Order: sequence, then C-alpha cells, then structure tokens
Amino acid sequence: MLVFNHKRRSYRELPIRYAELGLVHRHELSGSLNGLLRVRAFTQDDAHLFVRKDQIQREVDHVLNLIDDIYSKFGFSYEVELSTRPENYMGSIDLWDKAEQSLEEVLKQRGMAYRINEGDGAFYGPKIDFHILDSLGRSWQCGTVQLDFQMPEKFNCRYINEQNELEFPIIIHRAIFGSVERFLAILVEHYAGEFPLWLAPEQVRIIPIADKHVAYAEEVKKALAANGYRVKVDDRAEKMGLKIRESEKQKVPYMMIVGDQEVEKQMVSVRKRKEGDLGQLLIDEVLNLLKVE
Repeated sequence: MLVFNHKRRSYRELPIRYAELGLVHRHELSGSLNGLLRVRAFTQDDAHLFVRKDQIQREVDHVLNLIDDIYSKFGFSYEVELSTRPENYMGSIDLWDKAEQSLEEVLKQRGMAYRINEGDGAFYGPKIDFHILDSLGRSWQCGTVQLDFQMPEKFNCRYINEQNELEFPIIIHRAIFGSVERFLAILVEHYAGEFPLWLAPEQVRIIPIADKHVAYAEEVKKALAANGYRVKVDDRAEKMGLKIRESEKQKVPYMMIVGDQEVEKQMVSVRKRKEGDLGQLLIDEVLNLLKVE
C-alpha cells in the first residue's frame, strides 16, 4: 500500500503488480504442528495487483493461467472453490455481489468446474481457492486469488481516472504455492521422494570404483556441470555395493559408475533409478539422454 501511495498514480499505469516472497508468522498450537505441512513461520509467494474495475476479469484470468501452468508442470490435478461473503464482512453488500459475480464470470468463461464454498471468503472480499490433489488423492489448499475492495479505501490508495477524478483501485491478492514449505512437503509426498530429473536436488551421482578413477570421475562431473546439471562424485573409501545402495535409497535419478574400462573408452556405465543398468555411454550420449528427459 505504501509503495503504491508514494506517488500520484494515473489510470494509464494500472495494472500495477507487486510480488514478494514474504515470511509469515502464525501462532499455531503446538499439537497441530506437522512437519513442513503446518508450521509457525512460513514463506508465502504473495502478490498484490492494483487494477481498475474494467481490468478485474482479465487480470484474474491471467492469474488462473499462471496457476494452471505451474501446477501442471508438477503433474498436479486440482479442484477449484469459490468462497463467498462471510458473516463478518467489511464493505457494502453491493460491492460484494459485484466482486463475487466478477470471479464467477471468469470461471464460467474458462469452462472450469468449481464448487461454491458459502460464507468462507476473506473479510475483505471473495476468493477462488485451489486444492491440489497429491498422488494418493489427498486434497491440499495452496493457491488463492482474492478480490479486495476494502484495503485500498483503508489505506487511501487512489489513482487519477480518465475523467481526471480520484478513484480507488481494486486489489487482487494472489498466491500460487501458498506456503512454499508446505508445497515442498506436498511434492515430497506426491513423488514419494522420487523427484523427476528436472526437480531432483541431486540429478547425477558419479561413483568411481577405485581412487585411481576419481580424476576421471571429476572430469565427467565437470562436463555435466558445465551443461547445468546438479552432480556429485562419491569418492568415499567405501564398498561399491554400499555406495550404489545409498544412491538408490536417496532416490538419485542417475548413477554413473567409472572404472578401468570406462576410463580407457572415455565412457560411463549408466544406471537409471527404477530401470537399472543402461550400459556404457559416451559423455555426449549421456548429455543427450539427460537433455531429452
């Protein structure tokens, strides 16, 4: 609100979009805390869009596109809920009716299936909530798009409209992940820890058979890292079986084993998570394999 108010605004500037990763604190009762799923401090991917009345539907539509794009990248299906005026609402019923109608029209135009959640809106405006379904079909509320007619008035946020008069903008609150920590916890559950290659924190683990193979393993690591892959060399003085078992347990997508043969042929023996041995490949073939996936 203060950033918006720091200078006089024209209708030509709107929409103005601000976003932040903001740390939020909530006094949850100790018994209700649950890993990363319910915590007392979390990071919210919060955005506030200052819009004119004639821009509401277009901006909400853009946000719905963004939510759909991001959730589909992670392989989530989701359900949509339109939450309407609660008992302890602020502002006039007329404004509320218009706001609810605007959100409902966008959902109808997009042909989205949704259910009405009567009286569960925020005190300052109605909202569209997104419940993502994990691999077990459990529902988690993450994304939200909320219309707010109240806050601009409370903070006296105004812009000069086309008639050269002062007018209150409307604020759209939106979060895609909701709580970043909870979203990560849901992802771990959704993939059962087996992150797809693009998302895995460690994508490739190179395992040299003996100390004399470490130098070549480091060369392979350098080639993969230069192409943007997250890769580690396991050069511990441990048995091969243990290293392979640990890598499988930690669900690293690809293991690359290097010994005398691999050094001689300038290749690597590739093992893929769940699929097992893919045989010996040249570094260029490995890069191509990773790129395709």
